[in-house]
Amino acid sequence: MIANARLIASLLAAGLVAGCHAAASSSAGGSHRPGTAATGGDYEFSGGFPTKETVQRAYDDADFSRAVEAYKFFYPTVSWAAGFLVLEPAGIKTNRMAGLLESDPKQLVFTPNSDTPYAVVPLDLSGGPIVVELPAGALIGAANDLNQRWVMDFGLPGPDKGKGGKHLILPPGWKSDVPQGYFTGTSSTNRLTLAIRAIPDKGDNKAAKELTKTVKIHPLQGSWSVTDWVDLTGRKLDMSCVGYETDLKFWSELHDIIDKEPPFEPYRMMYGELAALGIMKGKPFAPDARMKDILVRAAKAANAQMRVQAFADRTPERVTWKDRQWEWASLRPENGTFDLPGYQDLAARDKWFYQAILESPAMFKRDPTTGSLYWLGLRDRNGDYVDGGKTYKLTVPLPVPAKLFWSVTVYDPDTRAQIATDQGHAALRSIFELKDSKGSSVDLYFGPKAPAGHEGQWIQTIPGKGWFAYFRIYGPDAPAFDGSWKPGDFELVK
Repeated sequence: MIANARLIASLLAAGLVAGCHAAASSSAGGSHRPGTAATGGDYEFSGGFPTKETVQRAYDDADFSRAVEAYKFFYPTVSWAAGFLVLEPAGIKTNRMAGLLESDPKQLVFTPNSDTPYAVVPLDLSGGPIVVELPAGALIGAANDLNQRWVMDFGLPGPDKGKGGKHLILPPGWKSDVPQGYFTGTSSTNRLTLAIRAIPDKGDNKAAKELTKTVKIHPLQGSWSVTDWVDLTGRKLDMSCVGYETDLKFWSELHDIIDKEPPFEPYRMMYGELAALGIMKGKPFAPDARMKDILVRAAKAANAQMRVQAFADRTPERVTWKDRQWEWASLRPENGTFDLPGYQDLAARDKWFYQAILESPAMFKRDPTTGSLYWLGLRDRNGDYVDGGKTYKLTVPLPVPAKLFWSVTVYDPDTRAQIATDQGHAALRSIFELKDSKGSSVDLYFGPKAPAGHEGQWIQTIPGKGWFAYFRIYGPDAPAFDGSWKPGDFELVK
């Protein structure tokens, strides 16, 4: 479904399914019939056949168009793989170790939060299914395979509902029987990452980490287990593809994944697009000068299109409340895979994966049974983008309808990671900085300098640079969805 949708979108953009053109007429002296190229120019034909220049131009245009669509389609794969591949060099061995992380601006990760400590566990299913055993408690987890496809949820948002249970992750193409007593999910790749978070009680991150360590991970058949939980907090760590998302390395990384992982049948048509670009399983990635130029230009164009979709979304469904500038961070609440009855929402998919990582139904649901919700803020009350050189106030009515806690985190639009300033942190959280907030509302400030008397309610921004924010609620109650409660807009402080 997803590959067909992306292909149809590509063809529509190129005008290739608009209708059938009549054959060019001919005459004794020869003739040509202009056809619209993907770049907006004319193709020329002589005697019904393409000229030498048209052949070159048509292939250049076709390859560029293919590359743009393939880039956007496989961006989630390259993005998620970047995080997986950096763990082993950081000392986190696959199928043996887990990394614990209290996120801060030192780590380049797409829109993480600092509310709860993470555990990231790199796994490889090539040896068979892997068991994840959770104890009862306030744990949240999800597994995404290397295509950044949702495999299954664990803990509070999962089928065990926080009561504990055994979960079994099956490798691609698994044909054998599945034993009784397990919740199961199937991966489309052998390599995948398990993300686990424990909800801290009154901000006790140490206890949250200890609870996370009680999760047991081992093969269904085998003797190894994940026993070492390495704390990565405070270390510089780049788990993103930002450093190479617009150059040739993006494509070489994608080729490496295609070459090492089994093919995923629903992606068959998109593998065909890659094959036309010289990226295919079992063959080296060796583009010539022409193809290198096309791939780099396509990466820059496609990345720019995704950034526009993320930060200048034109879909009406983006608006959370008609009288506010806040948007839904994810456009699709129906499931974690952006699937609608007749098609996949590719715009929603592009928007989410440019800003963020990890897909899961539990992250996108919009009702009080969900574990969390996310709103995106990047404009002030007048609809202008927020400016890092100016100071803004955000009024948050109290109490916030959160069974657990809430936060506001500020991000850099270039890295999509937490904004890095001299302040050293980028979040205001109800279980930490704002735990003593009282009254009917609390005012939060964002700007290059702290307003006098509000240093504890302020996040530093960078002059000459924009920023955006996520407003998160954990354990949201009904008023967060029915409009009876809502935060204010960012208001310019003169």
